[in-house]
Amino acid sequence: MRAWRFHGTHEPLTLEEVPEPEAGPGEVVVDIKAAGVCHSDVSALDDETWMPLFPQLPVTPGHENAGVISQVGPGMEHWTVGDRVGLSPLTGDGFALGYGTWDGGFGEKLRATDENLVRLPDEVSFEMGAMATDAGLTSYHAIVTAGGLEPGMRVGVIGLGGLGYIGARVGVLKGAEVYGADISAGARELADEIGLAGVAESIEEFADKKLDLIVDYAGFGTTTTGALNTLAEFGTFVQVGMGKLEFEISTYPIIIKQLTIKGSKSGTKQDLVELYDLMRSGDLNPPVNHITHDEIPGAIDRLREGGVVGRLIATY
Repeated sequence: MRAWRFHGTHEPLTLEEVPEPEAGPGEVVVDIKAAGVCHSDVSALDDETWMPLFPQLPVTPGHENAGVISQVGPGMEHWTVGDRVGLSPLTGDGFALGYGTWDGGFGEKLRATDENLVRLPDEVSFEMGAMATDAGLTSYHAIVTAGGLEPGMRVGVIGLGGLGYIGARVGVLKGAEVYGADISAGARELADEIGLAGVAESIEEFADKKLDLIVDYAGFGTTTTGALNTLAEFGTFVQVGMGKLEFEISTYPIIIKQLTIKGSKSGTKQDLVELYDLMRSGDLNPPVNHITHDEIPGAIDRLREGGVVGRLIATY
């Protein structure tokens, strides 16, 4: 089968013929129907600090996947060939699909275990199912599980791209008053579609709103500083975006306002189940940019350049 292979930082993905995977004990094989392209794929290709996540090379990237089970290994008889599934990316060894020893969805098939598999409702397309497994799962976990979102809360969302769009929309659907910030004019134009109470270039423009929770899906340093300056007393800040991995912040607002700071990555299978329940109603329908398997490297270039609104999803 054909797969895009990662050989190391600063090296382009190469399209190669690789053996089809076989389902071992406790495993299934999933035929990939849709795979998302993520900013994490850009970082892996461009940033040497990501290399500890790849102890075995080459590997097939792609951690945002949905498809159909085509082979069931011993001990997995509770799954059936033909089952539609989304693939929660985290694996039991601390890595994820597309990292460590696990090939991801930039190939036509992959191995998965019960830790990954979530039934995909018939009402949810493979494209939406794939988006949910990373962009959706990460967004949902950050704002609901880590952020403790409750109806009636005043919430700020920084970055309205693939993750932030979903996080903000989830907040609205769960009854929060949500304010969004993004430097992209195109992203800000989605405010009405999301249901935002307000939108601006910087979250600091909502300092008078006494925000209880701010989730930063961008993570460029200035966004973190702006969030800490904007939160109300006893507010909670959740960092998700990894646009910049090191920067300086002032401890003054943290101390004076007694803020809580959390980090959040990915999410749980239960988060994904709850997210699919929101998607099956049609009320959560984030924008998708459709591409082919052959266009995956070009999609990564588009993410490098910036300005992409919605998620880039390769359909097979």
